[in-house]
Amino acid sequence: VQLQASGGGLVQAGGSLRLSCAASGRTFSSFAIAWFRQAPGKERKFIAAINWVSSTVYADSLKGRFTISRDNAKNTVYLQMNSLKPEDTAVYYCAAGSTTSDPGLYNYWGQGTQVTVSS
Repeated sequence: VQLQASGGGLVQAGGSLRLSCAASGRTFSSFAIAWFRQAPGKERKFIAAINWVSSTVYADSLKGRFTISRDNAKNTVYLQMNSLKPEDTAVYYCAAGSTTSDPGLYNYWGQGTQVTVSS
């Protein structure tokens, strides 16, 4: 499966963005998809994941502000981000193949989309 993340940009603190992860491949609906983010000089961190029956898991620190969802008809997974803070600034990646928080266990990655939150 090939993934392409989009929807990033510059937003003021308190604002919202919705990221999209578009996937190619006929078996998209059977894949679990996750979102990670990586700030400069820091490790890639887990945000949320959604499996093939739309069960979700979130990083505790982001639960309530971020929402993951999927539309299998469009081969797309979304990440709705609300009440954004400057510390949310990072490159956001989608990945396929697991719902674990360990990025090393994912085989497929999108190219990343930059999110910058200004104060």
